[in-house]
Amino acid sequence: MNSEAAGLEVDATETILIVDDYPSNLRVLFTFLEEAGYRVLAVQNGENALQIVESNRPDLILLDILMPGMDGFEVCQRLQAKPSTSSIPIIFLTALSETENKLKGFELGGVDYVTKPIEKQELLARIQTHLSLQKMRQNLKLHNQKLEAEIEVRKQIEKRLWEKTFLLQQAVDFEGLVRRITEKICDSLDENQILQTATEELYRVLQIDSCQIELHDESQQIAKIAFVYRPDTSGLKNSDRNLADFPELQQQLSQQKPIQFVDISLQLLPNQQKYTRLGCPIIENHGINRYLGTLWLLKDQGEVFAEMEIHLAQQVANQCAIAIRQARLYEASQQQVKELEKLNQVKDNFLKSISHELRSPLSTMQLSIQTIEKMLQMEGISYRSPKFTRVVDIFYRNCQRYNRLVDDLLTLCYLDAKVGNRNWEWINLQVWIPEIAQNFLERIQNQQQELVLNIPTELPLLYTDNSILERIVTELLTNACKYTPAGEKITISTQVEQEQILMTISNSGIEIPPPEQERIFDQFYRIPNNDPWQYGGTGLGLALVKKMVELLGATIAVTSGNGETQFTLRLATR
Repeated sequence: MNSEAAGLEVDATETILIVDDYPSNLRVLFTFLEEAGYRVLAVQNGENALQIVESNRPDLILLDILMPGMDGFEVCQRLQAKPSTSSIPIIFLTALSETENKLKGFELGGVDYVTKPIEKQELLARIQTHLSLQKMRQNLKLHNQKLEAEIEVRKQIEKRLWEKTFLLQQAVDFEGLVRRITEKICDSLDENQILQTATEELYRVLQIDSCQIELHDESQQIAKIAFVYRPDTSGLKNSDRNLADFPELQQQLSQQKPIQFVDISLQLLPNQQKYTRLGCPIIENHGINRYLGTLWLLKDQGEVFAEMEIHLAQQVANQCAIAIRQARLYEASQQQVKELEKLNQVKDNFLKSISHELRSPLSTMQLSIQTIEKMLQMEGISYRSPKFTRVVDIFYRNCQRYNRLVDDLLTLCYLDAKVGNRNWEWINLQVWIPEIAQNFLERIQNQQQELVLNIPTELPLLYTDNSILERIVTELLTNACKYTPAGEKITISTQVEQEQILMTISNSGIEIPPPEQERIFDQFYRIPNNDPWQYGGTGLGLALVKKMVELLGATIAVTSGNGETQFTLRLATR
């Protein structure tokens, strides 16, 4: 590169096309540009210029205006008309100085002009300026294209994000709908109310033409439309259809999948209008799958059910299956309760009757022996032989024993039947226990036993049924007096433990073997013959105690060892 071109940075790969009909002008310009480091192409007319532009795309064109045939303006106009060449910068070479011609050149797409005779440095400066501008335009275009591509990518990302957000919101809304409808369905244990709620909610949420539920009979042969919800009429519908008349439909529904179709022959509504029908099977999935019926949704023939709508309807159908089963179980349980109430009434009447029938003979026998004794006294027979006296005593004792047995049996029956009301009241055990124990003092002293009471001074009041608790303690004290050897102790103690009052009745000098402890509260159970106590009994006393304890909501346990036996009651303070 010569000194005249110094200061200009030239890209050797840049190509410049010179179009001039004068060979001398071409040589001068060619030399200028080649020395400046450009790749140079040269032609002498417009036709050749258009051809070479197609095959060798120049970076800039120096175009003479005045040429024979196709002048520079026409060449410029044709190049600007084609998208592939319209961006090539064109500098006009002209000897014309009229402003009109210059303006025409700019209007046709020229970027600049150089007036002949040409000044080399001016020409090179203009060329370099427009090549730089062209590069900047190209870079800007590439940058814009890149930005547009990035914007498009961002738009696609935003679109996908919006779609995901929309789907997520749909899912959230869907779950909310399912939860709301489920809560409404589960609020009732009435089957008709469940059917009404399900059909009404789906009708309103999905804005369909009609919603109905049909239920199958036990034989799975007849389907009855149990409930219909639509604007003109809603309520229970008892129309039936034979399932065998639509085998293909029933086969698809029995596969536990929804089915959608346009109704042609199956007329579930009284009119003859065709509908798009969605059928969702109502399947009870408890133990074994049981096909209870079908939830039907209807739209106009031209509409279809979307995937989300189908999913929602099937979810409601599943909840209907659960709710229907619960409603039927509840209805069955209510029937059982009514039957049990009837049985309890019968049992109560029986107990009252048998109580009278069993006690009447005892009363008659006791009255008879008392009458005999009075008659003997009235006749002045004061002497009675020891044998007669012994017979009377045996008779009295057996009557009393029989009477206690009848009382125990009747009490046991009453407790089993849970007949009667409890009379709850507050009891001060510090006063109550000594009063109960007072009834046993004479017997304990006669049997040379010792009674010990361990009752804390700060003992909370006990809320319980006084009569039942008294009978429990009396039975336990009776057993203690009965089985405690002479010289041993009977102890009643109480203590508070975790909002419970522990009442323990223990007796020393006797033990119950561990195997017998597990069965001691069983009805009619008695200690085997090797029992050291050698006392008789019916085996009902402790069984009655256990049932009465349970009736109070308390517990009782027995422990035995180290020459002592303890019965411990746990009673809630509240």
